[in-house]
Amino acid sequence: MNHTDVLIAGSGPTGLTLACHLALRGFAVRVIERRTEPHRESRGKGLRAGSLAIFQELGMAEPLIAAGTAGVVLRKYFDGEHINDTPTPADAGLLIGQWQTEEALRDRLASLGVHVEYGAELVGITQDEEGVRAELADGSVIAARYLAGCDGGRSTTRKLLDIPFEGNGDTEPAMVIGDVRAPGLGRDVWHQWFTSEGGGMLLCPIPGTDSFQLQASPEHDEHGEPVPPSLESFQRIFDRCAGVPGIRLEDPTWLSSWRVNVRMATRIREGRVLLAGDAAHVHPIAGGLGMNTGIEDAAALGRALSAALAGPDADAVLDAYEAERLSVAAGVLADTAERYERVVEAVRTPGQGTEVGLDSAAPPAGA
Repeated sequence: MNHTDVLIAGSGPTGLTLACHLALRGFAVRVIERRTEPHRESRGKGLRAGSLAIFQELGMAEPLIAAGTAGVVLRKYFDGEHINDTPTPADAGLLIGQWQTEEALRDRLASLGVHVEYGAELVGITQDEEGVRAELADGSVIAARYLAGCDGGRSTTRKLLDIPFEGNGDTEPAMVIGDVRAPGLGRDVWHQWFTSEGGGMLLCPIPGTDSFQLQASPEHDEHGEPVPPSLESFQRIFDRCAGVPGIRLEDPTWLSSWRVNVRMATRIREGRVLLAGDAAHVHPIAGGLGMNTGIEDAAALGRALSAALAGPDADAVLDAYEAERLSVAAGVLADTAERYERVVEAVRTPGQGTEVGLDSAAPPAGA
C-alpha cells in the first residue's frame, strides 16, 4: 500500500493550489483526478488580487500575469446599438482561462516533483486515529495521514462522508456557456449585448487564444423548454442579440449550461478528511468569487495541514480552518446571491450598467 502525508482528490485550481502549498513545504502529496486528461475550457476566467498574491507565494504568478489581461473594457450594447465602454481597474484582477491557470499550477507542481494521477476515481473512504485509507475504482488503496476533498460541486468525497449540502437550486438552466471562435469580432473588449425583450449575450476574449467565452440567456423551443447548448443555438442567439452581419461563430470547444445553485456543506471536516472549494460551497457566478474563494480555501487549508502535520495541536488548527472557511463561505453565498440579482435586474434595464463577474459557470471537474 502507498503512503503519503496528504492525498488530494481533484485537480482543479483548489486541489492544485493546495498541492503546491504542501509540496513547497516538503510534505509528501498525491493528487488524484477522475478525468483521464486535463481540460481546455475557459470556465472560471478571472483571478482576483488575493489569488495572485497566493500564487506569488507559490512562485508561479509571473507566467499567469504575462499570459493574462488586466484592465478589461466592458463594451455594452442595447438592441444592437453601442451604449458605452466601461473600463475595469487594472488592479481589479486578471482575465485568463481556467485551463491556463491550471496548466501553470501543474507546471509548478511538476517542478516540485508531483504529477496529477489521471483516471483515478475515489470510491471509498475509511479512517482511524492514524490516517485515512482511500479506495480507488481500480481496487487500489492509498493510505494518507489526511485526505483533502477538492473535487467540485458534485464532490465524491463529500458524498462518501454523507455530509449534507444544504441550500437551493433551479432545475432549469439560467445560462448557456461555451468557448467559440468569432472571426472578425474585435478582441480588445468584452462584448455585452442586451435586448429590450430581456435577452442577453456576452462574448469575452480569452487571452493567448483566438476563442471567446460565450455566456447567454438560453433559447426555448415551441414548448417553452430550454434548448440544449449547441453551435447552431449560439449562432441564433448571437444574430438575435448582437445583429452583427458577417460574424459566424465556429469551432466550439466547450458547450455547457449553468443553473443557479446556492449550497454549502454543513461541515467541512470529518476527522482526517477536509473539504475545500466547490466541494464545500457553490454559489452564483456574479463577481468572480467562486474559483477565487476555492483558491483562498486551499491556501488556508495548506496552512492548517502544514501545522497539523508538523505540530501537536492538529485538532485545534483543523477545527479553526473549518470555522474560518465556513464563515467565509456563508458570506460569499450571501454576497454572490445579491450580486446575481443585480445582474439579472441590469439585464432587464441595461442602461443602468451591468456588473458581470470574472467567474464562469463551470461544471465540477473533481476526481
